[in-house]
Amino acid sequence: MQTIGKTALFVALIVGNLYGEEVLSETPSTESLKNIFTDAKVSGQLRSVYADYDQKEEATNKDRYATAIGGELKVETASFYGLNAAAAFTTSQDMGFATGDKDRSENNNELSSSAGNYTQLSQAYINYTYDTFNFRGGRQTIDTPLADSDDIRMIANTFEAYIATVTFSDFTFMAGNLQQWQGVDADLDAAWVKTAEDGTWFGGVTYGGAFNLSAWVYNITQMSNALYADIDFSYEIAEELSFLAALQYLHESELDDSGVEAEIFGAKAEVSLYGIGLSLAYNKAEKKEGKESFSGFGGGTLFTNMDMMILDEITIDREASALVGGISYALGDINFFYFYGDFIGKADSAAEKAHRVEQNMGFEYTIDETFVAALMYGIQEDKEATALNENDWSRLQVTLNYTF
Repeated sequence: MQTIGKTALFVALIVGNLYGEEVLSETPSTESLKNIFTDAKVSGQLRSVYADYDQKEEATNKDRYATAIGGELKVETASFYGLNAAAAFTTSQDMGFATGDKDRSENNNELSSSAGNYTQLSQAYINYTYDTFNFRGGRQTIDTPLADSDDIRMIANTFEAYIATVTFSDFTFMAGNLQQWQGVDADLDAAWVKTAEDGTWFGGVTYGGAFNLSAWVYNITQMSNALYADIDFSYEIAEELSFLAALQYLHESELDDSGVEAEIFGAKAEVSLYGIGLSLAYNKAEKKEGKESFSGFGGGTLFTNMDMMILDEITIDREASALVGGISYALGDINFFYFYGDFIGKADSAAEKAHRVEQNMGFEYTIDETFVAALMYGIQEDKEATALNENDWSRLQVTLNYTF
């Protein structure tokens, strides 16, 4: 359920992503109790990100760049009769010689916090597996439509959550509760924050067979009840020609005068031919007077999400739509991409319209599935405003990621 605008950068980082939901399936014999720690699995990654922000409305912004280095170290014990545990530390630190001096908080709030450093016990969970049942409690990575890792900067989102999963044939059922979260979308200055006043309850079912289907419900306490569903179908027409089509729907109803209420429809199509990929995605949000949409805790699941721009930005009190087209080309281990997104908001109750355009372009280079280098350049323009404002900018990001 990746969005079309973020797919390119996600490809690079997912290859080196050690935040996955790995569950040890083998059950040791009783005499192996002493080996729970000696047979533990150690994994990790080293990552560095350089980001350069150019706000067009500012007279001087030459120092608005930052570079951070960090990564994660994770230890997961061996399983004893289906029971095991894991912990992971995540860190991101400024590289002072490669970080600008001005507007420090703006430089670092997506990389290593405004203080220039960030370190957290990002994962700490107990896991139990029996046959097709799994329960995991504690700090962990999850990826669902309205709560996900969004691992596209230095610090991926992780959650304090309690989740049960059952698989049956081609179906997977999941239910749980999210209490807190941390990461790039949760505000690195605040570290762990609540997902809602009394947490977030959710449940979902996915089907993977001749086609893929999923349906999810969320109770974000004192904010919204949400229903999300999507379906996609892929078909290999010939050896080097394939096609994918997908639909999605998000309905959010307001709780406790939160101002969150939405109805969003989406569709996308992708064609791959001899290493060339063409894609087109569309989302439309119906007008809800005085209300706005909420894409969730993370990068969001809408097909038209770009690196920075998402439909949420312009949905308040208006009908809004987004159209994103893209092209990619795989040349050996290098994948080049370009996406163009057009976001239009009709007049709200104050007769104000919105129109923003964002472009994402760059490449990823994968070496032996352990080292990934990626470059992404983004440009956003406010087409509705007559003068430059905070929505007019360009952004360059270079990512190096090594997994061990």
